[in-house]
Amino acid sequence: MGKFKQLASETAIYGLSSIIGKAINFILVPFYTSTAILKVEEYGIVTELYSYVAVLNVLYLYGMETAYFRFTSKSKHGEQEIYGNVFSSILITTVLLTIFLVSSATPIVNWLEFQGHERYVYWFAAIIAIDSLMAIPFIKLRYERKAKQFATFKLVNIFLNLGLNLFFLYFCKSIWEGTLFPQLKGVISYVYNPDYNVEYVFISNLIANACYILLLYGVIKKAKLVINSTVLQPMLIYAFPLLLSQLAGNFNEMFSRMMLKKILPDGYYTGFNNQEALGIFGACYKISMIMTLAIQAFRYAAEPFFFREAQSKDSKETYANVFLYFGIFGLFSVLAISLNLDVIKLIFLRDEAYWTALHIVPILLMASLFLGLYYNLSIWFKIEDKTYFGTMISVSAAFITVAMNFLLIPHFGYEGSVATTLFVYLYMCLFAYFTGKRHYPINYNIKKIGLYLVFTLFLLVIGWNLKHSSKIISQLLKEIPILIFIAVAYMSEWKKLKLNKN
Repeated sequence: MGKFKQLASETAIYGLSSIIGKAINFILVPFYTSTAILKVEEYGIVTELYSYVAVLNVLYLYGMETAYFRFTSKSKHGEQEIYGNVFSSILITTVLLTIFLVSSATPIVNWLEFQGHERYVYWFAAIIAIDSLMAIPFIKLRYERKAKQFATFKLVNIFLNLGLNLFFLYFCKSIWEGTLFPQLKGVISYVYNPDYNVEYVFISNLIANACYILLLYGVIKKAKLVINSTVLQPMLIYAFPLLLSQLAGNFNEMFSRMMLKKILPDGYYTGFNNQEALGIFGACYKISMIMTLAIQAFRYAAEPFFFREAQSKDSKETYANVFLYFGIFGLFSVLAISLNLDVIKLIFLRDEAYWTALHIVPILLMASLFLGLYYNLSIWFKIEDKTYFGTMISVSAAFITVAMNFLLIPHFGYEGSVATTLFVYLYMCLFAYFTGKRHYPINYNIKKIGLYLVFTLFLLVIGWNLKHSSKIISQLLKEIPILIFIAVAYMSEWKKLKLNKN
């Protein structure tokens, strides 16, 4: 049980920064979706550009995060030697890729239909470059199990980004418009451009990320700038399939937001143009990403944990138990969030235009759960150094994603994209499970997870049909299925947990 406590403890610390970070993002959602701050169309711009950033971040790191953990656990070269080589490699490729992006700014913004806004590309190139370079010192902190330091630095960035958004988009904007401290208009004119609006979302992100350089300076200076082919070559060979896998994986997640406005027929949603439809879709997608809080925190702690456990004689039992408990928690999250959407929408989606897409959230939550289960199931090919299986899964999933989005979006709008997401993540789970069963068999309790899934769907139907003339009582009735799930899960798993502890 000590292993689970250790994993849970580290997950909680990593999760602190993830949860607060996502919480801040959710605080910014009602801020952004207020018509006084960003128009629906402008929120669509934010959604679209950040979807490209997510894909480019993977390209900039090309699988070296996992390679770092794998090779420090088995290589004859010291951790410090590996750290220096990885940092140097990322530094060189980051400079080259950033130069390429900046020099291609005009054709990029023309293709995105943001003509004359090359500055978007300049800012995002800088954001991605800093993210990529700082990722390596953060990896070192994770390897050294300095979870508290990791979380602290992340939190500083998060709160700084929040403060800058409030400063530019509310404080400065209100002063300029004369609704707040109009006597300060001359002062803020040195830092505020009234022609900018959505631009300040990106500028705030850039300034906050730049502060990582100061925070991580002590870790950065430990990196010796060196390229040793003996050290780096096997890492690159190991990482390349992971790059394809992660690139395809992010492409699966982001493709709909990258391409929705181009695939969606004009006027599909009455009263909204395609950029606005993208903004509405993006805001509801953001709500569904509450599930990713647990997944991101879990991944930060679980990846090094799984590699450390690989040599243990009971490692497979450990993996099976983690899979089960993760699945139960994930299904609880799907149930709890889905039955509280009427409350969540009032808090986070200030413009009722965004409410038109709330029905997609439960499906996206379930899709995120399958993605989290896939991360559990995929550990076998990382441990066995057969990362090409991950490539096969993700690349084939990417082809399915593209085909289904082009097929379904013109007929079903973003609902077709949501159905695609659910199908693709389920496909990835099944592929990883059956290939793992043949090459690295683990006795996952699939039957129990299946029963919990059916039980969750049953409770969802019950919850959605518990209604009362009073909105407050109606919402309170929806909490009953959630309490039932907790009671059943506790009674079902308590004896097993107690046995493990003994």
